[in-house]
Formats: sequence, C-alpha cells, structure tokens
Amino acid sequence: MRKFGLIGYPLGHSFSKKYFTEKFEKEGIRDCSFDLYEIEDISLFPDLLQHNPELEGLSVTIPYKQKIIPYLHELDTACEKIGAVNCIQIRKGRLKGFNTDYIGFKISLENWLKGEKPKALVLGTGGASKAVVQALQDLGISYTMVSRSPSSDISCISYEDLNADASFLENHHLIINTTPLGTFPKTEEMPEINPEFITRKHKVYDLVYNPEKTFLMRSLEARGAIVKNGLEMLILQAEAAWKIWN
Repeated sequence: MRKFGLIGYPLGHSFSKKYFTEKFEKEGIRDCSFDLYEIEDISLFPDLLQHNPELEGLSVTIPYKQKIIPYLHELDTACEKIGAVNCIQIRKGRLKGFNTDYIGFKISLENWLKGEKPKALVLGTGGASKAVVQALQDLGISYTMVSRSPSSDISCISYEDLNADASFLENHHLIINTTPLGTFPKTEEMPEINPEFITRKHKVYDLVYNPEKTFLMRSLEARGAIVKNGLEMLILQAEAAWKIWN
C-alpha cells in the first residue's frame, strides 16, 4: 500500500484527506491511502517517518511550512526562492520539498484576473504569503504586505497604517488574505480591514475555503467587491502534489 498524508497542527478539518480519498475512489486507484498526521511539534517529524516507512509523499500545512525545511534533504529551485514548503516527495529515504501552493495560486489568480494587473495588498506574512508573493512577482503584479506585527525582516505596513490612510485601498484594488482568520469554526473573524474603504473596483481573494464564503468575503462583497475563495487553488495545488509524488 502506497501511503500519503498531511502534517500540521491542528488538523480538525482537512480538504486534502477528503479530496484524495474521493480521487482514489473515483479514479479506481486501489493501492493508495491518504491519512492525517497531526503532530504537536515539528520535532516529532522524524518519529512520524520512522513509524510510517511506506510514506511516499506528504502535504504540509500550518504551522510547519517553514519549520519543516531543516528536516529536508533538498528543495525544489522555486521552493528555495519562496522559503516555504507545502509538499514533500519521499524517495529512497530522501526528502525533497516543493511548493504547490505557488503553482495553484498563480494559475488560479491568472485565470481570475484575465490579464488585469491591479496593485495588491497581501494580508499576512506567514508561510502561505510567501507563495502568493512569489506568484505576484512572476505575474508582474506590484504588492504591499500588511501585518499585525510588522518587522524589519519584511517590508510591510500595519493594519493601523492601512485603516488610517484611505489611499492604500484607493490605490490597491486586489486584496489577498493569506491568514487563517475566518476559518471554521471561528467563522466570524476577519483581518482588521475597514470595509468603508472598499468599492466596486476591488477584488478579494481569500485563501480560506471553509466556510465557502468567509466573513471577510461577505463584508467586502457587501461594499461591492468581487470575491473568490481558495478552493480552486487547493484543487490545483493538490493535483500538482499528486504529479510530484508520481
């Protein structure tokens, strides 16, 4: 039996397990399984591998997309630039990291924008934001990052800056939420963005997919924004991971 899975913490609701279980059934793939491996600390990762020698591939989610890197033997070239891993290929004891979030987001955003290149606000500076930023750079879209805790390591503004100066949202018509805020079960949360500055010119891409329409999406759509969740990106990144593992 070929084994695949997802590591992260917590893993209460997993798109990946449902998606791959249904994929295996639909496509008649009988020799594969996909399981959840919830580990409370990344230091437990070597034990996970030792107890599951049949593993051929892993998806990686919050909070380990960056923390996993020291445990890998090699990084894909694109992954090195991004600095975050969400897919691991395991072959003959060697672990290679990839970032299929980048692939999924880039294709999905390009299809959605249909050639437009509005300036973007990227909400959040975690692992998911790194794939988003690389995709924006490769698509030639300029961006400004927004963080609750701006640091000297990353050039970004705070939410206080964003909400104090209407010009940020007047000049940036694409808003991308890379934070987990609004994810089930805490569905009535959203990044600290003032809906009063939102107009029909704005597009909002929320990487969260559960619920289908997040509080952020509902709040900004009510002001006229066009909104999109992260489901298409997830499907595209899952299929990219499957290609890597095979």
